[in-house]
Amino acid sequence: MNEECFIEILQTLDNIRTDSDVPKNIRNKICQTISCIEEKKEDCLKANKILENLEDITNDPNVPTETRMEIMSIMSILGRMV
Repeated sequence: MNEECFIEILQTLDNIRTDSDVPKNIRNKICQTISCIEEKKEDCLKANKILENLEDITNDPNVPTETRMEIMSIMSILGRMV
């Protein structure tokens, strides 16, 4: 189940990363988060690091509302995994 969740999260993050309406600094942070997902670590450690990165992103005032909602959805999924 966790692997399926990470695949879904990766797809969503990749969509955000390629969205030209998202500021470049946010897309760079999304790339860092994608790298965290691809690391070979325990799922709970990965989830915690990803949550930390995503929380930083949602606190950025430049994040478009739609993107913020997508990120909050991902955070909800990860919160259930931890």
